[in-house]
Amino acid sequence: MLRALLLFVFLSSPLLAAEQPDIDVYRDPNCGCCSAWIDHLRDNGFAVRDHLESNMAAVKAHLGVPADMASCHTAVIDGRFIEGHVPAADILLMRSQPDLLGLAVPGMPIGSPGMEIGDRVDAYDVISIDQQGERRVLTSYP
Repeated sequence: MLRALLLFVFLSSPLLAAEQPDIDVYRDPNCGCCSAWIDHLRDNGFAVRDHLESNMAAVKAHLGVPADMASCHTAVIDGRFIEGHVPAADILLMRSQPDLLGLAVPGMPIGSPGMEIGDRVDAYDVISIDQQGERRVLTSYP
C-alpha cells in the first residue's frame, strides 16, 4: 500500500510530467494489442514514435532482449528496452535507475496495459534486467 501511494505521488509530480521522454515502439503491423499499449503510453503523456516491423525477432536480438522475456512489441527509451505490456508508471520509475538495461513483462498477461479484457486482471510481474544480466521483480500486479 505504501509503495502504491509513493508511486502515485511520484507520478503526480508536475515536474515529472514535463520530463516524460519520447519513446520508440517497434511492433508487428498486424498486432492490435500493440496499438492499445501505444494508446496507454500516449494517455500517460508519452510522445510515441510507432515503427512497423516485419522481423521483430531481429529487433529484440539487436536490443538485447532476453528470449525468455519476449512479448509482442519492444520499445526503446533512453537507450534501454521495454519489452511487452509494461505499465507507463514502471517505465517512468526505470528512468531513476540508471543501472537497468530494460524492463519486461513476458508473454501477454490479461489486464496489463493493452491487454484489457473486461474486468479480468491476471497477476503479472514487471521484471528489471540490470547491466550484469541479473533480474528482479520491479513491480507486481495487481
